[in-house]
Amino acid sequence: MPETYPSIAHFHTIRVNQPASKFYNSDYLRTVCDLWEYRGSGLMNLHGSTGDLVLLGTTTEQLEPIFFELTHELQQDIGGSGSNLRTPECCIGKARCKWACYDTQDLCYGLTQYYQDELH
Repeated sequence: MPETYPSIAHFHTIRVNQPASKFYNSDYLRTVCDLWEYRGSGLMNLHGSTGDLVLLGTTTEQLEPIFFELTHELQQDIGGSGSNLRTPECCIGKARCKWACYDTQDLCYGLTQYYQDELH
């Protein structure tokens, strides 16, 4: 009912793959916040039910510019919530655990890239 509620006629949600073990640096977070403030509603959900960083509310016209900025300028993968592939998550691994037996972050990244490439 866009005529009745014009301010919410569009409210697209974008899921952004989280980095392995959810390690963010402050520059990256500031850049995503600035992007979303400029192209979206400014509302974010950090690690919702899919594990992704969820950007809530933008218009259809902003989708392509957002995708371009995320994938080309920030080198960031777009997540998804469909039944084909959920964004994998991993434990903190050898980044902070002295009992880690293998590099969980590398494994998670490799699996994500392999299966996302298959879907795309």
